[in-house]
Amino acid sequence: MLFSPSPVRKRLQLQISERRLMLMAGDVLGVLIAVTIALFVWSVVARDQFDVEFILPRSHWFFVLTGLWLLLASANDFYELRVAANRGASAQRLILINLQMVILYLIVFFFAQPLALPRLFILYYAVASFLLIAVIRLLNPALSGWISARRKVLIVGTDWAAMTIIGAIGRYAHDLYDISGVIAESDDVLKDICDVPVVGTGKDIARLVYTEQVSELIVTSTHELSAEIFQGVMDAYEHGAAIVPMPLLYERITGQVPVEHVSNNWAVVLPMDGGSIFNPQMAIKRILDIVISLVGMMVFIILLPFLALIIRLDSPGDIFYSQERTGLNGRTFRIYKFRSMRADAEAKTGAVFSQKGDPRVTRVGRFMRKTRLDELPQIVNILRGDMSIVGPRPERPEHIKRLTEKIPFYRTRLVIRPGLTGWAQVRYNYGSTDEDALIKLQYDLYYIRHQSLLLDLNIILRTVYKVIQMGGV
Repeated sequence: MLFSPSPVRKRLQLQISERRLMLMAGDVLGVLIAVTIALFVWSVVARDQFDVEFILPRSHWFFVLTGLWLLLASANDFYELRVAANRGASAQRLILINLQMVILYLIVFFFAQPLALPRLFILYYAVASFLLIAVIRLLNPALSGWISARRKVLIVGTDWAAMTIIGAIGRYAHDLYDISGVIAESDDVLKDICDVPVVGTGKDIARLVYTEQVSELIVTSTHELSAEIFQGVMDAYEHGAAIVPMPLLYERITGQVPVEHVSNNWAVVLPMDGGSIFNPQMAIKRILDIVISLVGMMVFIILLPFLALIIRLDSPGDIFYSQERTGLNGRTFRIYKFRSMRADAEAKTGAVFSQKGDPRVTRVGRFMRKTRLDELPQIVNILRGDMSIVGPRPERPEHIKRLTEKIPFYRTRLVIRPGLTGWAQVRYNYGSTDEDALIKLQYDLYYIRHQSLLLDLNIILRTVYKVIQMGGV
């Protein structure tokens, strides 16, 4: 007999996306008030009347600074809930975002025509926005109060996918989810999975949802649910519990696609909408690639004589290094770099991944890798259409062949044009093993599923930050 609890009023709990939206809404409110305060101080200093006639010609700052704030905040993980829940980390990111905004403004101010931009306005704004957003973050109900309580969840399944999602919640979303237990196919299973107790089978799901106030069921298998498990999941759904497949939740909290746990389910690996002639995104992206590359070409021409001289003085060999890579739809092309290794680097080893602290790297090469200057000649590849500014990093055909045999969906990363930088490069450290290649593929697939101009801009901002930090290897 199925368990049929009477209706119960559940405690309101926000989903991850809803909490992030509340954080963004609070920040936007803080930015708008800060702009208003900055304009007011501007009018006082200028001995001008603070009225509609003063505000209207300067109203564009409301839109410019709001958009810039959201971009910089996203690029600095300010809306990652594990960061937002940590006051110390949030304060550091808040200071960093304001500093980045001030620096960016000063750069534009330096190149702008005299008197084209206000001199101290951005300083007034930075102080006001820092104080306001700090206060709003402390009071934001997405972080404090009863609606920010951890969502109680049940894991439905005891396979490797269950272990993976339990580990991911522990690493990335401990403050967001409270795992009440694991649901097994039968009683003949382990007593716990990764220290999470097995609390029942399919017939117990509805009862546990009612008695434990469970908000969400995480189903680890998208195929072959038993009749008992399926019925229990449907009963729980009818009583208000959300149902989420493990791959989608994993993607949501980590920014990766768990390719080793999706079997042949292409729906959770690739976007299903396909291409459209009415979608201008790819055309706009290509135009931006060309514009950014032309600017980069100017930098390349200026630095070329100096870099060529120090490369040649540091070690014998050519200035440039060319290598075959696999690009869009499996087409091979030659990638160009400034040489950062000895001329005979692969004479004995053949095609191998570069290691951290690789002895084959020259002294000048080590500096160029840390600052990503060795990648600068790839602007030629971008102008030719071999690559884009943002996309999965192009890999060597030898590695593609080997990794395709070992890693599910590895060739999927070839469905879009490779990039100078990518989601895997800004979210993961330098990879030198096949295990690293798997993790980077998870990030690449996330980018393929969610690619947009905003995500590209986010990646570019993160890349600039890593270059400033000299985070290359």
